[in-house]
Amino acid sequence: MKLEGVFPPVPTPFDSEGEILPHKLKSNIALWNQTGLHGYVILGSNGEAVMLTEYERVALWQAAREAIPRDKLFLVGAGMESTRASIALAQRAAEFGADAAMFVTPSYYKAEMKPAALINHYRVIADASPLPIIIYNMPVATGIDVDANTVIQLAQHPNIVGIKDSGGNVAKYADIVRAARPDFSVLAGSGGYLYPALCVGAQGAVAALANVAPRECVALYDAFRAGRHDEARALQLRFTPLNAAVTSRWNVPGLKAALEELNQGYYGGPPRLPLRPLGDEDRAALRKVMQEAGVI
Repeated sequence: MKLEGVFPPVPTPFDSEGEILPHKLKSNIALWNQTGLHGYVILGSNGEAVMLTEYERVALWQAAREAIPRDKLFLVGAGMESTRASIALAQRAAEFGADAAMFVTPSYYKAEMKPAALINHYRVIADASPLPIIIYNMPVATGIDVDANTVIQLAQHPNIVGIKDSGGNVAKYADIVRAARPDFSVLAGSGGYLYPALCVGAQGAVAALANVAPRECVALYDAFRAGRHDEARALQLRFTPLNAAVTSRWNVPGLKAALEELNQGYYGGPPRLPLRPLGDEDRAALRKVMQEAGVI
């Protein structure tokens, strides 16, 4: 498995009562399949995975597997607070044909999540998982930032194939790329720094931006790979404000609203409580950002 390219962390569709809509997930993926994306992350942070029951996870994985072509990677979020539960979820994901599983750092007992604990956690998962595993570093949500030395040690395990790092520390990415084994992949965790991450050796990104600007994110990646740095840099600058809009500014509610504003057939829908949909004023501001980026 080559873990490289652009992967959107796909939002989970809900109806107005908060029930999952697997058929809407399938129809969204059918549209994204036409954009050149290299695969999908199902039930990551933008998929509101922490809001879902195991039954719902399984139903969404099944729907995703039916919609994702075999030439695109099917990555799943399987991180739980306990090592044991994470392994069990990875085993279920394997039953539905996932290509790899992504595990966010446990964080409830964050004072105990020192490097030794994290190294043991990921190694035990890697030993037991039927799927290749990806470390997921998400310090803004977990309060834990996995340092480069910890990642480099974990990269020695043959079943740990990469990291999605949403910390945005490009110098750290460079340290990992320089010291880890050659086939260990570093994926930027945001479209806001995709180009600089590629410049230091990252192999791609898991980026919320790729849900609403998939062709443009792929174009940036392709331009970089072809050595067209001016083009890649221009795309990065053009889409940085939109990236912020669907991540740090309005987060999941903003991402779902942006899908609807595209008016291309995507289903956004409401987030699950306690998250709330964007109000009219924020929705108008989001629309302006999208217009300035040229996606509507």
